[in-house]
Amino acid sequence: MSAGSKRKTILDLPLKLILTEEGVNFFIKNQKKLNRFKMADDVEEYGIYLDKFSPASVQRMILIDYISKIELSRPEFMSKRQEIMDLSKLITYSVLYGQMDIIVFDKVIHSNLIKRWNRLNPGNIIDEQTNINQSYLEKVLTKNQKLVYEVKQEILAPIFMGIKQNESLLPEEKNIQLFLAEKFLNTLRPFNWFILSRFKDTQDYYSLLDDIRDVLRDFMEKSKIAEYLALMIMELAINAENTNMQNFAERMYQGTIDSMAVLYDSNIREKILADMRKRNEKVFISWKLGGKSGSIGTRGRLMLSVYNKEAEYEGLKQSINDKKGSDANKKSLMDYYKEESSDPSANTELGLYYLTYLSEACDKVNVRFESLVNQISVSDLTVITLSLHF
Repeated sequence: MSAGSKRKTILDLPLKLILTEEGVNFFIKNQKKLNRFKMADDVEEYGIYLDKFSPASVQRMILIDYISKIELSRPEFMSKRQEIMDLSKLITYSVLYGQMDIIVFDKVIHSNLIKRWNRLNPGNIIDEQTNINQSYLEKVLTKNQKLVYEVKQEILAPIFMGIKQNESLLPEEKNIQLFLAEKFLNTLRPFNWFILSRFKDTQDYYSLLDDIRDVLRDFMEKSKIAEYLALMIMELAINAENTNMQNFAERMYQGTIDSMAVLYDSNIREKILADMRKRNEKVFISWKLGGKSGSIGTRGRLMLSVYNKEAEYEGLKQSINDKKGSDANKKSLMDYYKEESSDPSANTELGLYYLTYLSEACDKVNVRFESLVNQISVSDLTVITLSLHF
């Protein structure tokens, strides 16, 4: 959701949260029951189900690396448009916060400030493996609250000045940017603040603050992608919803209902949706998170998939591939839109518009972006995957 917009304290969306190994261990240790889910890609995984949820609690679980995948499924998405876009932005911001934390920690650990300390204290070096007792860390940071606040303000002062002097931003946009800058810093791991407050004003301290500001500015720019990605997801979800409804109408009513009327006649649409709910026919959106504890190649990666049908996708794909080989086609989303645009019933203009903006926004801030459409022609299954590497 927009960093400074008015937020809902509870989002009314059904979510499956698939847990990392750390997440599973935490829930088992606290005697919380886990569910075994069959996901849209036919893989079975452990997690928890939320009918409604607090955005802050889900973001917290992402930041402490307890969630590896999030799945949302509904017959239709339009009635929950704002909630889904808020969820999308929450996930994207969380991945950005986590990735910035990794980079800042790396900057701190490999700074000249720490190198000097290690040379002078060979028996008590600080490196990636340094493990400080969490309760001790919290006690020290609580005691040095004022010092930590001063360090944050030193980092933020030039950033805030640049935002306030930016005449291209409206007052509300400036407020959002100011809030976002603080949020990025506030989600950094406590160890960073322990080091920065411990070595405040020492040699190389200000050079390290400059490095952290550069990282913060970079991620402030990358955060602009969140809005474009939310719009893109919503467009893909609604297109998948419409396709699924039309396929359902053709399959269940065998020509007695015009499949195009599903898109334009609200009464027919509601009738179809009611039948789809009874039969548990859904469209799925899945977010796969790289996480801090993943391999170097997966950290900072966000993969999003939209499935236009629950129809045992992986198993069906494999059986079709075994028989026909070339029947499962892969192409880029751009190519897919270009092909669909030749169909007079397909409205791909808006999707192409969002895709172009998302792709260009990623290029500007050095985020690797890829899109893939996997189509199985004999079954009308389409799985669209967007991959972003921050």
